[in-house]
Amino acid sequence: MALSTQPSQDDDHYVLVAKLDSARVMANILKSVHFRESAMVFASNNGIKFTVEDAKCVQANAYIQSALFSEFTLSEDTVAFKINLSILLDCLNIFGQNQPGQQTALKMCYEGYGHPLILLLEDGGVVTDCSLKTLEPDETLEFNFNSANVVNKIIMKSECLREAFNAIDPSSDVMEILMSPDKPYFRLSTFGNSGTTHEDFSKDSDILESFQCQKLQTNRYKVSLLKASIKALTSSVKVSIRTDDRGFLSLQYMIRNDDGQVSFVEYYCSPDEDVDEDA
Repeated sequence: MALSTQPSQDDDHYVLVAKLDSARVMANILKSVHFRESAMVFASNNGIKFTVEDAKCVQANAYIQSALFSEFTLSEDTVAFKINLSILLDCLNIFGQNQPGQQTALKMCYEGYGHPLILLLEDGGVVTDCSLKTLEPDETLEFNFNSANVVNKIIMKSECLREAFNAIDPSSDVMEILMSPDKPYFRLSTFGNSGTTHEDFSKDSDILESFQCQKLQTNRYKVSLLKASIKALTSSVKVSIRTDDRGFLSLQYMIRNDDGQVSFVEYYCSPDEDVDEDA
């Protein structure tokens, strides 16, 4: 493609240059965290992380590893800026949905603080460039979710969790997640106008690929916050569900790209501390 074969000597003044053979890879990943207008962008030698937050209670991180790019050049240790995620997605989809066998190539360039993010998209010999305004990045939430403090962890097929989420009583404000080394092992509960509903999963079920629970733990989370992760859940093939000793929840979704490579989207959610225990 033109973008992948053009000379790059003119890129020396950019602090970040990244090329993807298919813009759809980035679009699909970012769509999974598009529940707010803005995103913080952090680039390092490991790749690019897009962070989206809401209500100081939920944080989504979409990771695009450097190995996924056909070219990835970073002249500084780290680069950070804020961008309008809705506009970025519109630009990535500027050529519409690709036909089978057709790809839109992407080249991203960033010159540094105060400069716009430049996107070059090429499809069928037609090149379009977009210039997106960048802003000072906001300070992001620090959930301090350390793997050493993880109490319970379950890996399951995404389609099964999708079915459970689709069955959520819309009148329920919270979802209760129970994990235990003993029965009922893994239970999702909602409390709505029609009463209390439970969805149980046995640790020996084919649905669960891994079950590592150290102790009984029951926490409630606002349904409105969990719904932010539905897009990622829909795009994923597997999900890792973890809770730490404070009851904070981590949902890590594995998304398989068109070329078979995988990317990860992770959601952190704080437990609901203002619930009616008699709900």
